[in-house]
Amino acid sequence: MSRIAKYAVELPKGVETTITEDQITVKGPLGTLTQALTGDVNITLADGQLSFAVANDTRQAKAMSGTVRALVANMVTGVSKGFERKLNLVGVGFRAQVQGDALKLQLGFSHDIVHPMPEGIKVECPTQTEIIVKGADKQIVGQVAAEIRRYREPEPYKGKGVRYADERVIIKETKKK
Repeated sequence: MSRIAKYAVELPKGVETTITEDQITVKGPLGTLTQALTGDVNITLADGQLSFAVANDTRQAKAMSGTVRALVANMVTGVSKGFERKLNLVGVGFRAQVQGDALKLQLGFSHDIVHPMPEGIKVECPTQTEIIVKGADKQIVGQVAAEIRRYREPEPYKGKGVRYADERVIIKETKKK
């Protein structure tokens, strides 16, 4: 059995969970998330804690126990606290602004880029060069941040582009004659 699956997931106040044979639903102040389950892992709710155990003694079940525990822990964190990802725009004239449920980016192209936000994701721009992507689902928050970054990835000579706030771009030296 996975070492991660040995630890129970604590349910904070205001978070409810519903477990059926084929899915688990976690409901909290920031939304509702569902995850499909296989029959390899047994989930039990007792005293405000979710515990995980393998259903059968196969290699697949042992591997999935840790994966399911990590996914459920992220769901509980997402509906109670939420996840956020910060991006910075580096470059002359690079700007971002929120327009309703879309993000308008000016990244040095001849046209503006309008990126629509999926349901459950909020985006903020405290300054013109900062973007904060927030949501309850960790996977969708990361995916949206990666899609925004993909419009103009940081280039290695001047470092211009869209980068994560904690990302380090290694600058190359230019060619010498």
